[in-house]
Amino acid sequence: MHILISNDDGYEAPGIIALARGICELAQVTVVAPERDRSGASNSLTLELPIRARTSSNGFIRVDGTPTDCVHLAITGLLEKEPDMVISGINAGANMGDDVLYSGTVAAAMEGRFLGFPAIAISLAGSDFQHFDTAMMVAKQFVERLGQEPLANDSILNINVPDLPWDELKGFQATRLGHRHKAESVIKDKDPRGRDIYWVGPAGAEQDAGAGTDFYAVRNGFVSVTPIQVDLTRHNSVAQLTSWLEDI
Repeated sequence: MHILISNDDGYEAPGIIALARGICELAQVTVVAPERDRSGASNSLTLELPIRARTSSNGFIRVDGTPTDCVHLAITGLLEKEPDMVISGINAGANMGDDVLYSGTVAAAMEGRFLGFPAIAISLAGSDFQHFDTAMMVAKQFVERLGQEPLANDSILNINVPDLPWDELKGFQATRLGHRHKAESVIKDKDPRGRDIYWVGPAGAEQDAGAGTDFYAVRNGFVSVTPIQVDLTRHNSVAQLTSWLEDI
């Protein structure tokens, strides 16, 4: 098996190093990742500038672009052989609920799925980030399981792992995305020349975070596994919208 690994924290991030170390025990691994932290890049693709790729001393390929650039470049021209699977992570920080709309980690996996390959996004949920090895072991479990029994072709697994030792995990739960309150206000400041600048404020607090959600699972010590898809169509609203449009 040949697995393409990417992330949004950059090619030197401890999460991607731990992930590559673990997965190379199971498969051939190619790492193509941003040359710097591109967290929050979402699905952005570089269209107006050339993209450069260089091989670093550890064999990882670093790209001066977004996570989506990395996966797109790797699959559509950089690699001599297409991968069998794409794994994005291990992200330093959770990607749950509304976070997936902004996440470069999830976007890298989504690009892999969009180009036709099974895809996993995996994140370490916490703040101290002490247990990347736990998330790496979780990733290995999923690679082995998917090798035996693939999921539906349109599914991306968004996995969030509590920042706990392996033997303290409560288990695995299939979950849905929760929902946050709206983001907090931007923070206004001044630059050294007295001009206004703004910092994006923190994400909103958990709102829809009860049993069955990714928030709830991680908060209670479980690995949250949420199947997500590229199709954003709200299918159950199409008929209502059709009726509404008749009056225009």
